[in-house]
Amino acid sequence: MYNRPFAPNRISQLKPNEIFVFGSNLAGAHAGGAARIANMYFGAIWGQGVGLQGQSYAIPTMQGGVETIRPYVDEFIAFARQHPEYTFLVTRIGCGIAGFREEEIAPLFKAALDVENVLLPDTFVRILA
Repeated sequence: MYNRPFAPNRISQLKPNEIFVFGSNLAGAHAGGAARIANMYFGAIWGQGVGLQGQSYAIPTMQGGVETIRPYVDEFIAFARQHPEYTFLVTRIGCGIAGFREEEIAPLFKAALDVENVLLPDTFVRILA
């Protein structure tokens, strides 16, 4: 059950233990959307399309359909479980430039509902509730 704050809709700064979770492409070309923000402000590394980098965590969303995103979300959730020292602020990954609907992406995060250090967007939680 989800019993914590939602990830903010706009994230412009982070506390030292917070991680900005964003949708990327496998090439790590962080040129637009949340990926650009991650690259400019939160340490996302150009050329790295997956995983922890600085105060950000990349989940690829541009390589195909929803099922191609699932393994990366599962990997992220496992990583978050292993790192309770961080709070992960999940953006609406895949719902901007990648063109997916929230109803398609939110179910991928169902296992994160009981991971206390993962803050999901309110729209994802409403879909999952």
